[in-house]
Amino acid sequence: MQKGNIGVTTENIFPIIKKFLYSDHEIFLRELVSNAVDATQKLKTLAATGDFKGELGDLTVRVKVDKENGTITISDRGLGMTAEEIDKYINQIAFSGANDFLEKYKDDANAIIGHFGLGFYSAFMVAKTVDIVTLSYKEGAKAVKWSCDGSPEFTLEETERSDHGTDIILHVDEDCKEFLEESRLQGLLTKYCHFLAVPVAFGKKKEWKDGKQVETDEDNLINDTCPIWTKKPSDLKEEDYKKFYRDLYPMADEPLFWIHLNVDYPFNLTGVLYFPKIKSNIDLQRNKIQLYCNQVYVTDSVEGIVPDFLTLLHGVIDSPDIPLNVSRSYLQSDSNVKKISTYITKKVSDRLQSIFKNDRKEFEEKWDDLKIFINYGMLTQEDFYEKASKFALFKDTDNKYYTFEEYQTLIKDNQTDKNGSLIYLYANNLDEQYTYIDAAKNKGYNVLLMDGQLDVPMINMLEQKFEKSHFTRVDSDIVDRLIVKEDQKGEELPHDKQEVLSSLFKGQMPKVKKTEFHVEAHALGENNAPIVITQAEYMRRMKDMASIQPGMSFYGEMPDMFNLVLNSDHRLIKQVLSDAETACAEKLVPVESEIAMLTLRRNELQKAQEGKKDEEIPTAEKDELSDVEKKIEAQKTEKENILNGYAAGNKVVHQLIDLALLQNNMLKGEALTNFVKRSVEMI
Repeated sequence: MQKGNIGVTTENIFPIIKKFLYSDHEIFLRELVSNAVDATQKLKTLAATGDFKGELGDLTVRVKVDKENGTITISDRGLGMTAEEIDKYINQIAFSGANDFLEKYKDDANAIIGHFGLGFYSAFMVAKTVDIVTLSYKEGAKAVKWSCDGSPEFTLEETERSDHGTDIILHVDEDCKEFLEESRLQGLLTKYCHFLAVPVAFGKKKEWKDGKQVETDEDNLINDTCPIWTKKPSDLKEEDYKKFYRDLYPMADEPLFWIHLNVDYPFNLTGVLYFPKIKSNIDLQRNKIQLYCNQVYVTDSVEGIVPDFLTLLHGVIDSPDIPLNVSRSYLQSDSNVKKISTYITKKVSDRLQSIFKNDRKEFEEKWDDLKIFINYGMLTQEDFYEKASKFALFKDTDNKYYTFEEYQTLIKDNQTDKNGSLIYLYANNLDEQYTYIDAAKNKGYNVLLMDGQLDVPMINMLEQKFEKSHFTRVDSDIVDRLIVKEDQKGEELPHDKQEVLSSLFKGQMPKVKKTEFHVEAHALGENNAPIVITQAEYMRRMKDMASIQPGMSFYGEMPDMFNLVLNSDHRLIKQVLSDAETACAEKLVPVESEIAMLTLRRNELQKAQEGKKDEEIPTAEKDELSDVEKKIEAQKTEKENILNGYAAGNKVVHQLIDLALLQNNMLKGEALTNFVKRSVEMI
């Protein structure tokens, strides 16, 4: 037996490995199994070139667990190693100049990356002792056993083994007993080794017999050695792609379509990327692309390899040219990463363009599912916007689809305002905004449906991209003011009568938390609704943006501002005004007379002070003007109180307000109950 020292005297190398390279214990299984696969594939290559004359036989890599003895064994029938090779590859490579290694890199994890082939030593993440039993394929080689307990000491001795290949035996540490559970190992093998190029077996398949599970003679193979991305697209059918998708994502809806990647210059890249059905919840859809390196699973976090918006795709990318650190846990900086990212973006945009061009009907049918993906790309990547703007679609409230250019042609004649700006009207809820949509369509306008998760930022971006264009939601103003063309409909009420109407309704508006109402009267036409509630486009859009953009949270804290627009042409509004003036005349006449006299005196005082500097105006005149203004305000308040007192008992006023609130889904709780009772009484 040979005993030896790896070369570290004062410090152990393994804590450094654990600290810097292998923060995730479970990847030990990936490292050891993929090493076994590599050794097997190299032997197959030697056999193909004639450098190995023996029988290959069964090359299955086998993983076994012995819970009773606390061991996990990974066995292969690959190259194997001689004693000299163990000394070279196990004892020396990782630890050559070990003292210098520790001194140089102990404080810099990133500097270690890529310098040492330390995959085997991930075993010490979970094992207190590791044994290697190996026999080289070389003629005349002798089997040897290497043992190490994680200290600088090891033993190397001759042993017995009938076949070429290697057994790695892990004596699992007390704090890692979870890895002795069959279900845990099965899960890890499925995750990391599902597509390795050499068969991997984890024990035997089991079946129910006599009320219990018993092992069969059939290997429990956990991997598909020839996944579809390794095959030619011409050899695959549509069902092959769908089946692979179902295997990867058992609970997902069927994909919309897919792209088969196959590049060998200037980098190697294969894979299949699927377009999933995504209507909302972007964050839930991320990180569904699995990254492989020569069929060895690496990660499902591929932000560094593909642009952010492409992380919404599902599927597989496999490339040996993606530079990974030694534990394969994250990317290193490399020009190939940028090239791969650019290539994938181009393939995606080309595929979308092809579908749009060759089968627009299919593209439109899938638009609702594609929309969030394409919008995300246009918002986050300028070069993708340039390509996607040719096939991105608008959908209107009649379920018709238009390209950006087609829609501009459709609306330019009827939806251009007096300043020459093109007005894009939109709704984000067909049911809640039905009345506003209907009013706009009756004016001959077209209304877009913008109900997607990213439509608010898209609107902001498109207003910058499109020349002289504005987006306005149909409920942001009365229909006659959505697109101002200088034509006014109906005659406006005199100012004093508008004030009366405003006072009658303003005092009866419900008190809603963080909500304010501004009441105004306008001539909207006798056939239009008596009351319309609108919300200004700018403020509402800023609040919408605040919900998805943290930097705008200030707007989210501001109250909702609504306009209650009274249609002075409508018979019910006219009736309310007439009845109020009649019922309140006796009380209002002296108040209005007093307001008129005070206003006349205020005007006289203001005229007398015109052109004078402040110090030239007598104090008595200043005081009188201030006193007059206070009295005017007091009389106006008195007038409002008279009108409010009348309106409080007017069922029509309350009914009209509640109908407007109900139409906008703003009537709830006690107010809704009162509305129902009042409606029954009035019927």
